[in-house]
Amino acid sequence: MKSFFSLVVVFICCFGYSQKKSLTTQFTTEKITIDGKFDEGAWLKADVAKDFVMWMPDNGKAEPKETRTEVRVTYDNEAVYFAATMYDNEPTKILKELSQRDNSGTADRVGVFINGYNDGQQEFSFILSAAGVQEDFLFTESNGEDSSWNAIWEGKTQITDFGWTAEIKIPYAALRFSSEKKQTWGINFIRDFKRARAFYSWNLIDNKINSRGNQEGVLNGIENIKTPTRLFLIPYSSFYLNSNANQKTKGDLKGGVDIKYGINDAFTLDAILVPDFGQTTFDNVILNLGPFEQQFNENRPFFTEGTELFSKGDLFYSRRIGGSPTIYPDLFSNESFTEYPAKVNLLNALKISGRTKNGLGIGVLNAVTEKTEAIITNDITGTTRKALIEPLANYNVFVLDQRFRKNSSVSFINTNVTRNGDGRDGNVSALLFDLNTKKNTYNLSGDYKYSFVNGLGVENKKGYSSSINIGETSGKFQYGAGAEYISKEFDKDDMGIQFQSNYHSFYSNGSYRILNPTKTFNMFNIYVNLYSEFDNRSGRIQQGMMNFNLNSMTKKNNYYGGGFNARPIKTYDFYEPRTQNQSRFLKIPEVINAYFFYSSNYNNRFAFEFNPSYGIANEKGRIGYGLSISPRYRFSDHFSLNFNFDFSQQNNNIGYVGDNSVSNEIFMGRRDRSTYINTLQGKFTINSDMNFNLSLRHYLSYATYNQYYSLQNDGSIVPTSNYTENSNSNFNAWNLDLSYSWWFAPGSQVSILYRNNAALFENEFKRDLGNNFQKVIDKNNLNHVFSISVRYFIDYNSLKK
Repeated sequence: MKSFFSLVVVFICCFGYSQKKSLTTQFTTEKITIDGKFDEGAWLKADVAKDFVMWMPDNGKAEPKETRTEVRVTYDNEAVYFAATMYDNEPTKILKELSQRDNSGTADRVGVFINGYNDGQQEFSFILSAAGVQEDFLFTESNGEDSSWNAIWEGKTQITDFGWTAEIKIPYAALRFSSEKKQTWGINFIRDFKRARAFYSWNLIDNKINSRGNQEGVLNGIENIKTPTRLFLIPYSSFYLNSNANQKTKGDLKGGVDIKYGINDAFTLDAILVPDFGQTTFDNVILNLGPFEQQFNENRPFFTEGTELFSKGDLFYSRRIGGSPTIYPDLFSNESFTEYPAKVNLLNALKISGRTKNGLGIGVLNAVTEKTEAIITNDITGTTRKALIEPLANYNVFVLDQRFRKNSSVSFINTNVTRNGDGRDGNVSALLFDLNTKKNTYNLSGDYKYSFVNGLGVENKKGYSSSINIGETSGKFQYGAGAEYISKEFDKDDMGIQFQSNYHSFYSNGSYRILNPTKTFNMFNIYVNLYSEFDNRSGRIQQGMMNFNLNSMTKKNNYYGGGFNARPIKTYDFYEPRTQNQSRFLKIPEVINAYFFYSSNYNNRFAFEFNPSYGIANEKGRIGYGLSISPRYRFSDHFSLNFNFDFSQQNNNIGYVGDNSVSNEIFMGRRDRSTYINTLQGKFTINSDMNFNLSLRHYLSYATYNQYYSLQNDGSIVPTSNYTENSNSNFNAWNLDLSYSWWFAPGSQVSILYRNNAALFENEFKRDLGNNFQKVIDKNNLNHVFSISVRYFIDYNSLKK
């Protein structure tokens, strides 16, 4: 124990310093018009950030004079302003593809990274393409770039005879900083010179160090600013028309309001009243034959924007809020469900987040979902009754995150779900630490988590989980090792998502990368990983994998890569048997998989990706292979199409099919599975504020069983005739979204969406791609939705004026 604390002290106390550039800005009373022309006198007085150096691929190389970058900064009581000049000796070749917000496409870009606390750990990033398309994201060392974060800011560009220019206005409402009269911000500027596939930064971002946030320069000069009240209202109204072959066309009008309020310059409250998520992206549902639920991406803006604090500790899976009901009521004889809601309605939600001047981050998220009932009908008498499937519930996340020394943190997180009445309640707490040496050479991180679950007539469950990781995080060669322990009763599923428990694991990894281009490669890295996992009860090994991956980019900016993973020993699967009997398991044979990928330079009008894979198990006829092909074509700066075809095949795979509760027999099946996924993405962009988008997906996956088996107590299987059900599965899904979006004012948007979708599940089917496609898009299966949504951004200060 003494040696452990000594190691912690070393991590906290190691010192080392790097030279940082600094820039001083001045206050202006002159009105700055955002037009990309720089014709205000304030720009003549502003200091210039220049002498950029290459970030990637040739790290540290000076920016050529003929393609140099210069940035000026000024500010007033409302915002901070930036004027950037990107010189280019071939301005007719500047790439400037138009696209929707947060997707710059194939275009040159300039960006501003701002850290209002200068603590090296969080950047508010604002990027503008040469076509005038905005991108913004929140960057943290733990989560990387979170592009779901959106802010209200302005930016305009001009193509000139010497290159291009960008003028940017970032209101203080889009930033977080202390209340000090004299501000010192961390800042960096970047240029993405797309034609050369080169990134430049004002302050050097040293690739030898795996830490970007603490390699900013310094912005001085912002003093005594009188920031306006940060109160924003975003009322919305939406109209939906729904129809299908089984019901008449039905209209639905919705309305509500989002509220954003700056409690002070550091803390913000976000609230949604009467939420409407009807225009969010569809979920890519699959045929799930495994023992674990499918995890979906979060597409609802409230739960994706500014949630970095709440994601710490991996305890928060926002799809639980307003997700599927948690109670399945009993049916009596001759009864059936006539109405069973698939989702629980969200009534309201709010979040408060921010950080004090001493580096303490505080976050609170709270949401309430409504009581939900199913309708059950007696098939003989016709009488109906209601059954509770989800009580009124409150979801809460509380976070404290103390940062120190600009690159380390200690955090406390608590998640709590309280359901009314006898519903299941869950509470999970976690303590985390992430410690780095001053030069970001070594990292020590870990956590301790505790869970408590009660309700629904079950005994209270108390469990815990803990992990630790140590590694070198700088230079060409890097390495790390770690371990994790999860007890049998640890359960975070009420607010998070958990697939396994009751195991312990060990892992190690090593990597090599080039830091500067060679004669052959612009980028080259190799990664090796060893992972082993053991069941806590029996000590049997659940996983024993070796992984090797190689990635490279040639001098022509084409990507090549490949790798393999191998499990050289038999393992034991305690989850596939789907039983409460913790001693049952399925033996899994040895396996080896390999893959290759190629991705051509996206600067070309035509580009494509190619990714084949193959795997074989130590069992006769048990193989798997797949192929992914993705061609894309940019017809113009306004119009492009991307197509992707994915095919995968599994032969003689083994999986659960059923059980007999009387005899306690568990049945497995040997199956062949084929999966086809066709997707098409298209966009036509009129200008940086107006665009059309097309997204369609056809998913087909079917599994046919060749033989059924009885699972033995030693994990082996023997043929059986006791199982006679048809477990063949065919899932056929279609989704099409065609949308028009117009940002008619900052933060204000009109969206028009046409969507049709269908999903079919069958046990009897034809194994034919064309036949299944025709069946799923049949007019009797399609659901049609037409919707119009208007959101309007209102600044309280504008109302005062």
